Amino acid sequence: MTLKALIFDVDGTLAETEEAHRSAFNRTFAEAGHDWEWSPEHYRRLLETTGGKERIAAFLDEIGESLAAETIARLHARKNAIYAQLVAGGEVALRPGVVRLIDEARAAGVGLAIATTTSRANLAALLGRLFGLSALGIFAAVVAGEDVSAKKPDPEVYARTLALLGLAPGECLAIEDSRNGMLAARAAGLPVLVTPSRYTDHEVFDGAALLRPDLDSAPAITLADCERLVSESPATANAA
Repeated sequence: MTLKALIFDVDGTLAETEEAHRSAFNRTFAEAGHDWEWSPEHYRRLLETTGGKERIAAFLDEIGESLAAETIARLHARKNAIYAQLVAGGEVALRPGVVRLIDEARAAGVGLAIATTTSRANLAALLGRLFGLSALGIFAAVVAGEDVSAKKPDPEVYARTLALLGLAPGECLAIEDSRNGMLAARAAGLPVLVTPSRYTDHEVFDGAALLRPDLDSAPAITLADCERLVSESPATANAA
């Protein structure tokens, strides 16, 4: 089998998390006395900027205001704490087909990894709730937002994940939900399966190896499909 590992994004890919993130941002702003309210439509646009602190900074630029970096960091930390509470309360669910595909990969000896711009704290809260306390042990490599100097669409998060796995791009398949994520994976040489989320389904995904609403949409995406996408990718052909 050419396919050696599946590399998952997290927010919007493993789970439909963005509505919980939006709610947590809005609650944080209200607590801090700011009259900012991000609607779903506004949050869609803000998601074009990856990273929570970066998203707050982009919003401030948009409205012509500014805050010290330390203040933005405090807001972001509080937002993450509220998000963790929402996750613990069952506000976030795995996307269709995720558990099935992960189980298929594990049964076949195909590795699993995570390449995300979210924080390790957010990741641990989410995976612990959805997969159990030992969830991180499922994944052979985990690279999160604080592990890289540049966020997606920069390919650093994927380059670091490949290095930890000890694998070439042509041996892996990235699974993403956003254009920025797809661009990051492609820049690292990976073929990309895109399953847009409710907040990214308006984006353009030219360059995806395959675009599907979710992993379970008929016909459901199987490990054999993932193997085919990798086998047919230019990265695999170039490595042959």
